[in-house]
Amino acid sequence: MALTKLEIKSRQPFAGGQAFGRTGAYEQIDGTARFGVDPEKESNGTIVDLKLAPRNRQGQVEFTADFRILLPADMHKGNHRLLLDVLNRGRQRALAYFNLAPDGPPTAPLNTGDGLLMRQGYSIAWCGWQHDVPEAPGLLCINAPEAQSEGKPISGRIAVTFQLNAPAQVQLLADRQHRPYPASNLKEADAVLTVRDNDDTPASVIARDQWSFARVERGRPKADASYVHLASGFEPGKIYQVTYTTTGAPVSGVGLLATRDIVSFLRYGDEGSGNPCAGHLQWAYAFGASQSGRFLRHLLYLGLNQDEADRTVFDGLIAHIGGGRRGEFNQRFAQPSSVVEESAASLFPFADISQTDPETKRADGLLARLAAKGKAPKLFLTNSSAEYWGGHAALTHTDCTATNDIKPLDSTRIYYFAGTQHASGTFPLNDTNAENGSHGRQLFNCVDYRPLLRAALLRLDRWASAGEPPPPSRHPRLDDGTAVRPQRLAATFKAIPGVEFPQCFKRLDRLDFGPEDGILTNLPPKVGKPFPSLVSAVDRDGNEMAGIRMPEVSVPLATHTGWNLRHADIGGSGQILRQLGSSIPFPVNRIDREEAGDPRRSIDERYPSRKDYQFRIRTAAQDLVSAGYLLAEDVERLVTQAGERYDVFRARTRASALQAADD
Repeated sequence: MALTKLEIKSRQPFAGGQAFGRTGAYEQIDGTARFGVDPEKESNGTIVDLKLAPRNRQGQVEFTADFRILLPADMHKGNHRLLLDVLNRGRQRALAYFNLAPDGPPTAPLNTGDGLLMRQGYSIAWCGWQHDVPEAPGLLCINAPEAQSEGKPISGRIAVTFQLNAPAQVQLLADRQHRPYPASNLKEADAVLTVRDNDDTPASVIARDQWSFARVERGRPKADASYVHLASGFEPGKIYQVTYTTTGAPVSGVGLLATRDIVSFLRYGDEGSGNPCAGHLQWAYAFGASQSGRFLRHLLYLGLNQDEADRTVFDGLIAHIGGGRRGEFNQRFAQPSSVVEESAASLFPFADISQTDPETKRADGLLARLAAKGKAPKLFLTNSSAEYWGGHAALTHTDCTATNDIKPLDSTRIYYFAGTQHASGTFPLNDTNAENGSHGRQLFNCVDYRPLLRAALLRLDRWASAGEPPPPSRHPRLDDGTAVRPQRLAATFKAIPGVEFPQCFKRLDRLDFGPEDGILTNLPPKVGKPFPSLVSAVDRDGNEMAGIRMPEVSVPLATHTGWNLRHADIGGSGQILRQLGSSIPFPVNRIDREEAGDPRRSIDERYPSRKDYQFRIRTAAQDLVSAGYLLAEDVERLVTQAGERYDVFRARTRASALQAADD
């Protein structure tokens, strides 16, 4: 097998030996996975630069990755299902999404919350796949081989893009403190630094003598190949890009192979090979959110749901908040953590079925390779409103001209979580992220959509293991008028006191990086006609009409959106604050509404009492249960949560609401 050995470094009781329902206790296994893949095999042929990596005596390319597995202490009490949680920048996320904590999202990656995954009996695995993850406690990484040309490291051009939330003179040549690609020549004359005000404005070149590859030490610049220094300072809100030559090209695509092959090993490997799950796994699923959701889309696009022996790896996958994009997961000088739209992560195709782009005449589909062999897995594409306002999620279910809805494969469901932001909503109400300094014009979106994911996982399993079809897709559509251009919504939002509408909108352009997939020779790329961008239509309150509406969206206390604007404090006024939404509270009563000139009915005009509000929430939740989008066990949690939010929203006085608008 391509996974040659699991080196177990520790094996210990999980969560102090806590028992989870009928499954009982769990154990945690940590270690290193060793891989050896044949670069000449057709099943590995889509991995960029794999044939340029060093080989062992058997002709294999070797690499290692960190892994972690949670297993029922008594595997006979498990449900014989594996859930592979694709790491997000080295972090484990599945427990935070599926094991709800009583007081909100878990603060630790292995917080047990209410233990849903364990009570269900899942075995859960993580495997390092990203080569540039920084060294930090708890992060899992892969040690990727490096491509070579005639025995020497490869050099080439790379573009690093960044937008800051605070003034600075220095920027690391990487996203979020990841390991950078250092400049090969500190004095490179052809290196270019550009700046633009927003996505829609042309870039201006900053004179080469005004910036350098350096960091600041004791108040003075010091040459450093991993940083860029601008003497006049980088302005918050502006978009900068530095293009330069680097040396050293890790074969980033082996992370996709590691993901494929560790699951294949755990599913099919025998006890003699050191498989701790030997003989106990009948079905395997994958979950990935954000970067990790895009990773799963990329894995499927490359046909990597079949292992080297052509066996199915995942029976079903949930690619969550990945929108229509993939990622820099399989290219030379890849930056897997980057979320920049103008990158190879934004290339056609977007939908699962094969289409022809009328502009480029290229025909392709996300699942084209697997569908051609009749091996497309069960697939849930779940997205928040933010991915639509990000300019790309609607491309998963419309044609490239936004003229017609398309029908996905029978094995695919597309679920839109209306009125939500990228990461599940935050509560208490807040408009600032202390971690990255982002600050919104409005309060951040507070809708917690995780109960929908819990139900989705169990429905995916019933579909794959028992043939029970899940509920139908729900998303904005052209044929019923719920998929619209974002500009059409301007009047509704501008009528709300203190609310500004975006001045420019996110979108994907047709990009030409050169003739060879994964080798970017055009930097910057040649830019063609943009793809259309669609969002959900809204009601008179500004709440979205399409998709699955959580009870707090269908029985609202506020206008919940998938977009927010950058606050003047962090620059870039009028620009959408990436991935964040808004919760814009309703007036408390009629007097507040009339004095503020707010067209939305007040809370008191909608709901006679807290009890009435909770009754309506319960009814809406039970409707979602009946439709198959929510678990019955989550209804009372939502009702209790709704009561707490009713108290908070109703306690907001007109003065505090107006102050928030002024901020």
